[in-house]
Amino acid sequence: MGLLSKLLPSKRTGNLGESAAARYLETKGFRVLERNWRYRQWELDLICRDRDTIVFVEVKTRKANSMASPADGLTRKKQARLVKAASHYLTQNDLWDDPCRFDLAAVVDTGSSMDVEHCENAFDLSGMGI
Repeated sequence: MGLLSKLLPSKRTGNLGESAAARYLETKGFRVLERNWRYRQWELDLICRDRDTIVFVEVKTRKANSMASPADGLTRKKQARLVKAASHYLTQNDLWDDPCRFDLAAVVDTGSSMDVEHCENAFDLSGMGI
């Protein structure tokens, strides 16, 4: 089995998780502005607006039988990368005066559904030297 065929199932699961998270957030009144926004090597899964707040949403999807929870993937290193990407997004769109936050959408693929748990303010910037 080639490398590409090994990666495709997890990529597909990730895409389904992002779609489920976007739909879930829209039911909560969020407006999805961007999906998979990229700047150089950095990526933001979902960029939303929740009333007057820009929300950078990291989506982590795991199979129900996975040993790790979706939240385990939101490491300090990943958080730092998200902050860098978000700062570029805010600069490119002249949004530095808007409030913003970082949320996590933890998605569990049960095989019959994608269960989404939304965590507002999943992390803050204290201790990051920002």
